Amino acid sequence: MPLKRDLGQHSLLFAGLSSIIGSGWLFGAQFAASLAGPAATLAWLLGTLIVLVIAAVAAELGTMFPVSGGTARYSHATHGPLVGFIAASSNWIWLAIAIPIEALASVQYMSSWGFEWTQNLYSGDELTPPGLVWAGLLVMVYFLLNYWGVQLFARVNNLITIFKIVVPALTALGLMLAAFDVGNLTGTNGGFMPYGASGVLTAVATSGIILSFNGFQSPLNLAGEAKNPGKSIPYAILGSVVISAIVYMLLQIAYLGAIDADTVAKGWNTISFSSPFAQLALLLNLHWLAFLLYADAFVSPSGSGITNMATSSRILYGMERNGVAPRILGKIDARYGVPRPAMWFNLGVSFLFLYYFRGWGQLAGVLSVAVIVSYLMIPISALALRRAAAHLHRPFHLRGMTILAPVAFVASAEMLYWARWPLTGHVLLVLSAPLPIYLWYRRHVSWQELLPELKSAMWIASFLPVMALVSFCGSKEFGGIGWLPYGWDMILVGILGLAFCYWGVSSAYDEPAVDELIMPEPPEFSDQPVAEAAAVPQPATI
Repeated sequence: MPLKRDLGQHSLLFAGLSSIIGSGWLFGAQFAASLAGPAATLAWLLGTLIVLVIAAVAAELGTMFPVSGGTARYSHATHGPLVGFIAASSNWIWLAIAIPIEALASVQYMSSWGFEWTQNLYSGDELTPPGLVWAGLLVMVYFLLNYWGVQLFARVNNLITIFKIVVPALTALGLMLAAFDVGNLTGTNGGFMPYGASGVLTAVATSGIILSFNGFQSPLNLAGEAKNPGKSIPYAILGSVVISAIVYMLLQIAYLGAIDADTVAKGWNTISFSSPFAQLALLLNLHWLAFLLYADAFVSPSGSGITNMATSSRILYGMERNGVAPRILGKIDARYGVPRPAMWFNLGVSFLFLYYFRGWGQLAGVLSVAVIVSYLMIPISALALRRAAAHLHRPFHLRGMTILAPVAFVASAEMLYWARWPLTGHVLLVLSAPLPIYLWYRRHVSWQELLPELKSAMWIASFLPVMALVSFCGSKEFGGIGWLPYGWDMILVGILGLAFCYWGVSSAYDEPAVDELIMPEPPEFSDQPVAEAAAVPQPATI
């Protein structure tokens, strides 16, 4: 049973925006300021530029192969099942974490309401048992709005996304008009970069900036249900990044300007609100804005949670198509055209994450680094296809790919390093956890067939431990033991990133398995002639 192509251009854009503008806007400005001070504005600008490069590279892949769970499948075609499994599992892990993190954000904001029962939902560090119940109910809502088909998801999501754009814009405007201390932004009150350049770079990687933008991958993972994907995918991916970047920058500026000088004098890293913008609005007597924010604390994260529930199930669908997940996860409901078994599985995993990680901050760091790892595969696959499948039709042909893709990979490597030790080591362990599943599904494969898979995967299997080692030995500014001097450590990461990038490209199959990504489509949706699809060479190694 095929998936239904019911998502139009604007619905796909709204899916990207809804996934991007979630809990990150509620907490990201505070976390970024605590790490970088007023220079948090630079962190958002740098994060935007990096994500735009990665998104542009990804857009070419998405239009070439408009399949559901795309980010789980590109590297499988270019590098084989093992690299494909690593890419898919890293994408699925961050999406599986992103579902409960949105529910956590809503309940954490809810705890600052003026009622005694709501104030008991959050203890200051994590949700209480009643708070977990509320968060669990929200996850169920995300599940049910996807359960009855992609059209219901799209209609609800379109309405939610409009609200999610309007409220942050009103928040930024309201705070700027009510109280705006320019000295907070220029550094007159405590310095522009009080925690150094390393604070700015760490803010990019772990404060929620990269986490906030990562929703741009949602249109890629929903591409199998997109109308006219050749036009709608670049429009949705790049448009969602640009629009959300404007919103996030305005919010960061408004947050910095709204804090009073006496509080700033104590240090940006001492400021801690459970509901940052809502509590600032109340302090400034903007009760109308506080009411909107408390309402949007449900709407914004819920919109992202709904989208993440949709995209995470498509990742599992893609993994089943890759042959490294149970067949039941690839089953499509005959009536509604959605992968319901995959949704049920993600629902159970979301409840587990809710139980073990009960606060937004606890999950944000791990999630941010898992997101960065998912970026690594995109430029490698794009460059490999430029080399081995140059003849394929590219509805969106990115100029300067040979420069931009390596830049995207090196930037991802730098962000992985900026995340600081020991978080880089912890995430390596998290990403290694699913490997037994791969071994189970490949247990009957002969050594002759398995050897090319292992050879193509050596670059990524080496890259992650090397990055963890460099992070451990790195400068103290990034949590290391100080064997590598500050500055030189980032130069080393850049050199290693470039070397591993070209190693990864050269490790790709000479005949990528693109035939499994080119699926028959209705003529009005197809971006590639059927005759061209038939001419794709058959892979010799899969």
